[in-house]
Amino acid sequence: MKQFPTLIRMCGIGSRPLVAGVLLALTTGCWVYSFHGGGLPPDVRSMAILPFDNQTPNPELQQQLLDEMRKTLEGRLGVHEASEGLADAVVRGTIIRYDIDIPIGYSSTTGNQPVTGARRKLELVVDVEIVDQKTGKTLFQRKGMVADGEYAERAESDGRGQALKKLVSDMVEGAQSQW
Repeated sequence: MKQFPTLIRMCGIGSRPLVAGVLLALTTGCWVYSFHGGGLPPDVRSMAILPFDNQTPNPELQQQLLDEMRKTLEGRLGVHEASEGLADAVVRGTIIRYDIDIPIGYSSTTGNQPVTGARRKLELVVDVEIVDQKTGKTLFQRKGMVADGEYAERAESDGRGQALKKLVSDMVEGAQSQW
């Protein structure tokens, strides 16, 4: 850095804006380059999304999670879906727990009136892994990944949809942060 004042003196007073502009361009170029990244390795262009093992009593959960992953992973990770035998990477996991009907709030009228409505919460817990099939390297792995959703009484499917969206979004963000 000590050479820059000498360079400016050698070029004369009128060259200072030019030298300053070149230094700014070089600094900015390096700054932008240092923040490049995100996503999966460049050789991972296809992904097989396998149905997760389901250890819960809710049989719908497996298909709903698979549908949400297919809808979201392809667009946000920049890969296309392929069969397990042809895919560059594979996503697999286990649905560990599905807790519903956790009370979080009540509303009622004043006096001796019964409760007129309640807000509930559910939690979904999964183990997930994304593996590069060519190298066998684990690209992303998370045990006990938790997502929750809130819903009105008798509207569990709304809360389940929220939890599934959060879960898949967290998977994408986790996979992107690895690179």
